Amino acid sequence: MIALCYDRKTDPWEQSTGLRKQQVPVPSLDEGKDYRDAERVLVRPLFSGFCGSDRGIWFRRAFKDVIYGALDRDGRDVRVIGHEMFGEVVEVGSAARRVYGYSAGDLVSTESHIVCGTCYQCRVGDGHVCQDSRIIGITDDGCFAERIKLPGNVLWAVDGKKIRPEVAALCEPFGNAVHVCTKVPLRGKTVAIIGCGTIGLFAVVVARALGARRVLGVEPVEAHAQMARRLGADEVIAPRIDPGRGFHHDPTLAGQIHELSEGVGVDVALEMSGTNDALNNAISAVRRGGDVILFGLKSGDAVIENFDRVIMDGITLHAVMGRRIWETWHITRNLLESSTPPIQDLVWEVILNRGDGTVVPFSNWDPKSFEERIRSHPKVLLDLSR
Repeated sequence: MIALCYDRKTDPWEQSTGLRKQQVPVPSLDEGKDYRDAERVLVRPLFSGFCGSDRGIWFRRAFKDVIYGALDRDGRDVRVIGHEMFGEVVEVGSAARRVYGYSAGDLVSTESHIVCGTCYQCRVGDGHVCQDSRIIGITDDGCFAERIKLPGNVLWAVDGKKIRPEVAALCEPFGNAVHVCTKVPLRGKTVAIIGCGTIGLFAVVVARALGARRVLGVEPVEAHAQMARRLGADEVIAPRIDPGRGFHHDPTLAGQIHELSEGVGVDVALEMSGTNDALNNAISAVRRGGDVILFGLKSGDAVIENFDRVIMDGITLHAVMGRRIWETWHITRNLLESSTPPIQDLVWEVILNRGDGTVVPFSNWDPKSFEERIRSHPKVLLDLSR
């Protein structure tokens, strides 16, 4: 079958970018050969989303050690990439059929973390931070392919009559925003979203749907700022870009946010960008007794400026990883299926631009033009249905 892959033998990490479209073996279910196939399901992806993690792999900025370690484990050189998916069930293992009720023709999305179910975190209900989790498209073959084999327990049934397929492929990243926005109650509160990339844009519409009184965005890219306004942000502020500022917060930005929040600061700040200065911008934006939700990911160390203020002002920092399994997914489905507000329509019209430039047919995928699209749009989908 055809798949988009990273091949470490052909493309050494430090000397390459992008993915290769190449032939790989078709996965199959054979319970006689591998007893674990009884619990697995073979799926035909119809739409697959290209996410920030995939960008990290494309531009060789992230996940080298994880991918190489998994390839060493498997004795291979090629990894099929991709973990955001909407697809059709093709074949079902006997246990997956009995336990989960899947059958050929069912429509599904998938949780990207394959959790062990037996570690301490899994057994106390914190499977989203499983200590032995594997990640589709990174440690295991992903969904940028004509077929993918997955454990039945990571699949999520989707009603294709209620959620359009292009949006259904985004349940996983949309769920990130849902987890961020449900970490603390947002109803009646003022919220600042620091960084309106893909998940930040999702967070704008989720925060509004969950009852936030006022939503403020912070975003330097004007195209993204315009999207945030269309999705429901009351104000979007462009931060000053000053490399000399280092990890320090932007006092002008903090002043603007305080002015827009009755002089006290916002109740909740969502840090979605992962840069050190953005972390301190979030802390400086929040009121005494407020909450800072940390989702933006950065490797290595970070410096919290004026740490004493975090203690003395009673500010609470929360870290968010992935989605709570399956609590976040239930909320995600309810939000996307709702017509008031019409969230999936907003996602399709604003973030996906009604498919114009954002939906790429897999059959004529070209690496050069694809890179231009992922540089130009916050979210791009591969259409594997044609």
